[in-house]
This record gives sequence, C-alpha cells and structure tokens, in this order.
Amino acid sequence: MSRAAGQVEGEQATAPWCPPPAPVWPETWDVPPGVLPRQRIREAERLGIVGTTGVEIPEDGFQPASLDLLLGPTAYRIGSSFLPGDCTVRERLGRLKLDKGIDIRSGGILEPNRPYLIPLMESLRLPANVRAFANPKSSTGRVDVFTRVVTDYSHRFDDIAPGYEGELWLEVFSRSFLVKVHAGMALNQLRFIVGDPAGAAVPPASLPASAPELLRIQLRPPERAPDLGESEGGPMPVGFKAKRNNSALLDLARRDHDPREFWEPLWPSSQLVLEPEEFYLLRSREQVAIPPALAAEMIPFDAASGELRTHYAGFFDPGFGDGVPGGLPAVLEVRAHDVPFMLEDGQEVARFRYQQLAGPPDRLYGRDAGSHYGDERQWRFLSKHFRSWGQLPLRF
Repeated sequence: MSRAAGQVEGEQATAPWCPPPAPVWPETWDVPPGVLPRQRIREAERLGIVGTTGVEIPEDGFQPASLDLLLGPTAYRIGSSFLPGDCTVRERLGRLKLDKGIDIRSGGILEPNRPYLIPLMESLRLPANVRAFANPKSSTGRVDVFTRVVTDYSHRFDDIAPGYEGELWLEVFSRSFLVKVHAGMALNQLRFIVGDPAGAAVPPASLPASAPELLRIQLRPPERAPDLGESEGGPMPVGFKAKRNNSALLDLARRDHDPREFWEPLWPSSQLVLEPEEFYLLRSREQVAIPPALAAEMIPFDAASGELRTHYAGFFDPGFGDGVPGGLPAVLEVRAHDVPFMLEDGQEVARFRYQQLAGPPDRLYGRDAGSHYGDERQWRFLSKHFRSWGQLPLRF
C-alpha cells in the first residue's frame, strides 16, 4: 500500500491542512425587510458586507439596531466640505486637503469651526437590496460636534446607496469646543435597511401611546422625573447653553470633565430666547419608550415653524426608555439661525419617524446593554464626557 508523499514509514497518514472557506458574499441578502437588528449586523460582518482595516469591531460597537463606526489613524484638515460626485473621496481629498494630516493614534486636537475628514476603519460591500444611513452618536451631538459620512461617487451625505462598495469617510466639524479625538473612537453610527425605507415606516395610528410622533420643549420642571437632587441655590437646570470661544479642551476619551468649564445652566422659565448660532441642550416634555420591535429617528421639523435646528443625533434604538416606568425624555440639540428665536414651554419642535425591524434584536437599549442614556442619566442632559451637574457646587 503506497504512502502519501513525504510520509515517514510508521507515521499515521493525515489529511493536508486547508484554510476555512471564505464567507460567501451575497449579491442580494435573504433577510426580511426593515431595519437590521444587532445579530444581523454581526452576520453582515461575517459575510464581508462590513469590512474592517486590521481591527476587530468591539462587542459594544454592535448596537441594538446600528453599528458604531471607528475613526482611522489620520485627520485631514480641509478648506471646505465637499461631495465627491464623479470621483472617489481620496481623489477629491488630494486636491482639497490643507496638510499631510494629523496623526490621531495617540489623540489629535481638532479646532472649532474647521472641517476635518477622517477615514473610518470600516468599509462596505452592500448587497443590491441593502442600503445604509449614518447619524452622529448621541454623545457626539450633545457636545455640538457635527459629523456626516462621505462615500465614493456620491452626491449625498450619510445616505449610502444599495450595492455600494468602497471606503467610508467621516467629516467632523466642531461648532463650539476645541476637541481631542482618538483613533478607534466612535463618533457616529450606521443603520442598515433591507428593502425600501418607506416600506419599513410604521403608520403613526398603529403606534402605542408611549411612542409619540411630536416632541415639545420642556422649560419648566417636569411633573414626572426621578429624584435628581438639587443644585446649590435651587432646582436642577432645565437646559444648558454652550460656552463658545473658551480655551478649555474637551477630550472625548475622558468621562470626568467639569461641566462648568463648557456650559451655562438654564433655569426654569416659561420662555427662552435662543441667540442666533448659539448651541443649547433642552429636554422634551414627552417621555418616550421605543417598543422592542421598532427603531426610531428624529427628523427635521417643519421649516415654516421657524429657522430652527433641533437635533444632530437622531437614532433611537429599540428598547430606549421601554424598561423605565413612564419612559425617558429626548434630549434636543437646538440651534437658531439668522435671527433670535423665542421658544415657549410646550412648543412643538421635533418629529419622530418609526421603522419596523427586520426581526427582534438579541439585545435592547438600556442599562443591561451598557447604554449611557438608558436610565436616570438621560434626565441630566449632558453627555458621558462630563461629571454630573447635580454633584457639583454651582458657583460662578
């Protein structure tokens, strides 16, 4: 009986080692229509729909209905925002960048009111029936950092067409603060939708009462709220206004910044006059609970109601507020344009759009999932980068 080539007499023959087969990328993905839940996003990574550049997506990057996107190693200063149109982002960047780039692997400082372009560690190879939408993370919007995704050969920000194959880039623009960012940090997130986005929309008439369609501003102390304690001299603030043109550095990797360096408190009132181009954090009167089978997005309000921006970070994951008695308020990132604008307590300022999930997620938004705003912390407005206002003596 013949021996395998190279086999020493007396050794047991073994089959040669072969690498495991590569995942089969689907030209179309056999998934129910709707917003993809967490476990489907993990499957997208295994199938090569989501690629990464030499990194592994951390476990907490897989959100209940979205994927956190990670900053690459270099931030490029650019003279202006742009869309690539008929070329790739890299080709257009080569003509518009102002320097060789800032190495942010150990942290890099981004100046306010200057656009930067940063390659993301993820890339996409979308099937023909899958599209994607990007949005800033809540913590990013709450510090007045505006982000949007740029893709090759595109005429739109944040909206990634079915079948797209290529790199992802993030435009970052800090409006109020000098910020420090780090490679591997997540400033925005991506939501995947199978099929027609309009087909996943949920009619308002079929929504539970805990899922409001409209949001109103809360300028007075809420009737229903957890015991947040009181600050020195009175109740907790009902909002905050960003301190612009200060020299304090906001390191987005830290969780212990003193909020007094960056924010002015707003006290209960029936009215608030917004100064043009100033940034405010306010709270909704409505307390929201997103059912486990739905995702939600805050969308632009009717422009005829005033030149007013009421949000940057618009994604609400399934389970937000659902395990909290009475639900949780939405935090609104508000800016008036052109002229001073008066807001009144109870004024309608934002609208929700609900979408059906393509199956229940294997993890819901909330404390058990490590969510930063899934409990009483949502009532405190400020992002995870700051110490709680209620724990500080308020002397100015």
